[in-house]
Amino acid sequence: MKDRFDFLYDEISTIPLYDVHTHMDALHLTARGLHDVLLYHMVISDLYNAGCPDGARMSESPDESEIEFRIERALPFVKHIQNTSCFWGARIILKDLYGWDEPITKDNWKKIHEIIAKKYNEASWAREILKKANVTRLCTELWRGHGGVADDIFHYALEWAFFTRCQWGQFDTALLELEHAWNQDEPGAPLPVTTDRTSLNFKKTIKSLSDVNDAVKHYCGRIPYGKVLSAASHFSTDISYGSVSGAEMEKALANREGAGAAERDIYANYINEMFLNEIESNGKNLVLQFSLGAEPLPFETGSKLRTETVFELASMFDKHPKVRFSLFLANEAQNQAFCTLCRELPNVSMAAYWWHNFFPSSIRKVMNERLEMMAANKQLGFFSDACCADWAYAKTVIVKKQLAEVLAGKIGQGQYDEKTALAVARQILNETPQTLLGMKPGI
Repeated sequence: MKDRFDFLYDEISTIPLYDVHTHMDALHLTARGLHDVLLYHMVISDLYNAGCPDGARMSESPDESEIEFRIERALPFVKHIQNTSCFWGARIILKDLYGWDEPITKDNWKKIHEIIAKKYNEASWAREILKKANVTRLCTELWRGHGGVADDIFHYALEWAFFTRCQWGQFDTALLELEHAWNQDEPGAPLPVTTDRTSLNFKKTIKSLSDVNDAVKHYCGRIPYGKVLSAASHFSTDISYGSVSGAEMEKALANREGAGAAERDIYANYINEMFLNEIESNGKNLVLQFSLGAEPLPFETGSKLRTETVFELASMFDKHPKVRFSLFLANEAQNQAFCTLCRELPNVSMAAYWWHNFFPSSIRKVMNERLEMMAANKQLGFFSDACCADWAYAKTVIVKKQLAEVLAGKIGQGQYDEKTALAVARQILNETPQTLLGMKPGI
């Protein structure tokens, strides 16, 4: 079995793969220092769990004082997370990319920090990492492209407004998201999942049904179809999905100041339906990527997905057969249920292993179920969700090892032979991203 695993892992590693969803930024493609490795948000959650007092993410562009403060506060807790798969990813990065294979301590962390920072300043380093990972192209947020300076690496997704995403303790989020886009002439960065609404100062605000219609037309009219392959958003399971009339929306808008869960659902459903109708009618064939199965907690999210959400969404997908939906699922328990939907709804596909599913045991379970139940041309086999090439590399290693183990098991029981197993791996890692999303080879 070990020989078969090693053979499959080596062969899978020769397949040029596509990373269909990242948050990499063209202005800082690789880790800028130890903080981008050790304090990646998934590792921060491990450290916070271990007792580190800091649970929030690092700033987008932290200064050295923030970096030093956060690393030194985290170091006493690193010894407690040696067992986690997220820290395994950090070790893969440090060893494979920077030759560092010793514990990180208060006395030596600045040494590895400087090693990483030095490599970051090498112009070719990002492409070297991606070639080592055999990643031929990645998809990132449009606004992170910064004028196309890394177009040999990137395709782009529109990640601008999230009409069906909830915020902690807020009930008019769909309206805030739409106002955010309505007040911009061109697509920009999305609102964070922990938006402080007191910081928002929109010139145009939604007060009437006419305002909603104008704002949705503004949003849809500024989708740069020639520049993006997909639009990424989120389906919150706290929302009950269904049909909403204009009269219901008008009534809910009049109660915005006192909005509760009922109004929240009306806002989200009405705006989302307008958006889907526009996508379906314009014939541009944009893939809509929706994450689901993760809901806000004070710092990050937890895995949560109501059983009813599955079939509420099934009705939506069936109502819009010309819209292509690709789902990023963070709830392992509902993977099998969504596989059954994909079998009966040809406009729905599944993509890799999102957030709370990105742990080896969950990855293997999800892989097994999808390979058992779904056509390979409806499975996108990898995305890293990474913020730098270093973490994209680590996650390719982790996923390839899980895929090798799953395929070895299927060969062992006679379901696949080696030729079939490797053909399946090539399809979900390389071919389906091209046929389903339109990705093309890059570096």
